[in-house]
Amino acid sequence: MSRYLPTRLVRLAGPTPLVRRLSAQSVLSAFGDGVFLTGSAVFFTQIVGLSAARVGLGLTIAGVVTFLVAVPLGKLSDRFGAKRIWAASSLVEALLYLAWLAVGGMVGFVAVMVAVQVVSTASRSARNAYRFDVFPRAQRVSSNAYFRAARNVGYTLGALVAGLALATNSDDVVRLVPAVTAFLLLLNATLVSRLPSRGDHVAEESALEAALDGEGRSSALRNRGYLLMSVCGGVLSTHQVLLNVVIPLWLVEETDAPRVLLAWLFGTNTVLAVLLQVAAARGVVTVADSLRAIRRGALFLVVSCGIVLVTHDTIGWVTIALVWLGHVTVTGAELFDSAGQWGLQAELSDPERRGEYQGVSQLGFTLGSVWAPAAYTFLAMEWGTPGWLVIAAIVGAAALAIHPSARAAERHLDRQAARAGV
Repeated sequence: MSRYLPTRLVRLAGPTPLVRRLSAQSVLSAFGDGVFLTGSAVFFTQIVGLSAARVGLGLTIAGVVTFLVAVPLGKLSDRFGAKRIWAASSLVEALLYLAWLAVGGMVGFVAVMVAVQVVSTASRSARNAYRFDVFPRAQRVSSNAYFRAARNVGYTLGALVAGLALATNSDDVVRLVPAVTAFLLLLNATLVSRLPSRGDHVAEESALEAALDGEGRSSALRNRGYLLMSVCGGVLSTHQVLLNVVIPLWLVEETDAPRVLLAWLFGTNTVLAVLLQVAAARGVVTVADSLRAIRRGALFLVVSCGIVLVTHDTIGWVTIALVWLGHVTVTGAELFDSAGQWGLQAELSDPERRGEYQGVSQLGFTLGSVWAPAAYTFLAMEWGTPGWLVIAAIVGAAALAIHPSARAAERHLDRQAARAGV
């Protein structure tokens, strides 16, 4: 058993040394993020002294700024190299967490929050572009599945550490949360800087890259199919809003389920995400594979709406079982939708503009994160059954629209290749 366990852990981390290195980096990065995210509400209100409303306003301001600069930040990776921008932005992000220790009011809070969000956006675009660059086509989605599973492990570790800090009820301990996050993210930046540079393994892309010069390539924003696909992807990614906001609120206010069930719901989600993400991504390589995965994810999300809406009128163990099942089906939506989105982004990005295309992808996800919390909460909590049906309809419409959008994005790249005579 002692020999088997390390072998099993290595296998869970990934099939190749590079995947395992990036999985370790994912754990460390999410560890740092998880520490701060879990303790941030207490830190901002009790240490910085802000009201919840001001914290929300600061987050909104930061979200608007990052939305405006997402595409230009993505272009940095294309100009200077994805790995270089990822490493540099990871280092700056780590140092910015130390700045939280000096914040004492709203102006400083907004300034640091905007800076952190801008740098982390640049980091995500560069990170995703690097991952697509460094792996062969057949391994891009499957490798990202290992990284998503690893990040869930990291977030869990971070939540545990922050939970221990919060349990002390000591302001001095809570003040250490940003410092601990900064230390972990400094280690993460070191790991990123030591990763191998972009590989030259993608033979099917080399002809296009050689044939198209800077003037022959069109901006990612001109690829209207990809832009619309990203918006649809942002709508489909609102499964996170149901998972983290709407279903918990519904459980507390509209059902007779005990509140302790929330811990079991999030625990189940974490375990399933770690154990099943790789399986959900298996076989997803082409655009057709990706769209199939997205259809499955949308179906899970629609089914979840149908399950949860009936729990308003159930009682006892029936309610508990149905709410749990509804949360599990949202997890299924998360697993399949993630795999499908990775596949579409990998297949439908210009190889020489991957950073810019990742910036466009983040536009869609940012839009989804802006409107969905308020809209879904209103629909579910105020409209009840009709509201849940509207949410399901929104998801279904996005799942239908993403198919022609993806095919339009594919045709755009084909025309670009045709102009170059490839």
